[in-house]
Amino acid sequence: MGLLDSVLGSVMNNMGGAPANGDGQSNPLLQMAMQMLTKQGADGQSGLADIVSKFQQGGLGDIAASWVGTGENQAVSADQISSVLGSGKISELASQFGLSTNDIAGGLSKILPDLINQATPNGEVPQSNDLISSALSMFLKK
Repeated sequence: MGLLDSVLGSVMNNMGGAPANGDGQSNPLLQMAMQMLTKQGADGQSGLADIVSKFQQGGLGDIAASWVGTGENQAVSADQISSVLGSGKISELASQFGLSTNDIAGGLSKILPDLINQATPNGEVPQSNDLISSALSMFLKK
């Protein structure tokens, strides 16, 4: 079992959900986070690049840079996730999954650092969603 499986299992158990299996199929929060990273924005930018940009604009660029870089990942709080993604987006996700906004923000604070770290194995944000998807799928098969 990989590190992400342990984190996701803990997050999902705390939220009353089933832990992820090796491919993440039983974890809707993981699936949602992966979709956020791989969606194509209206500006042609990947979801991953968009999230990193939002962290930079929110004054938390150093945190996102630690996830992209090859060093140790810095932690992010649920409040910081809510601030960067916006309370509207967090509320929308909470409604979609039938969870509280605290559960969504807390889960994302645990999931996003590892997902972004694994989606950027060379220490830079890939511009292609195919490259992001490929990196994430290899990680989930571990």
